[in-house]
Amino acid sequence: MKITFITRDGAKVEAEAANGESLLATAQAAGMPLEGTCEGQMACSTCHVIVARDWFGKLPEAAEEEEDMLDLAADVQATSRLSCQILLDETLDGLTVSIPSDSVDAQGF
Repeated sequence: MKITFITRDGAKVEAEAANGESLLATAQAAGMPLEGTCEGQMACSTCHVIVARDWFGKLPEAAEEEEDMLDLAADVQATSRLSCQILLDETLDGLTVSIPSDSVDAQGF
């Protein structure tokens, strides 16, 4: 399945994703600047993404713990999610997400 990432400078990057893979893993494989410091344990917000409005309603609702972590993220929008909490399947083929302006990965990109 295909996932489209919109970088901080507005470029579109298409990535291939495997069924059951987290959006964070797909983003990292595509070179997106998402650190994922806590490795999906919802103890940070370094994998924060902004989901395209037309896709947001197709995602399962965020758990309270995820919403709490998003409260700590910069540049949060109404459609913000933690990419570690989004497991990809065929219903999300074509998903589009934006990388927030404050995202920095471990290499400082």
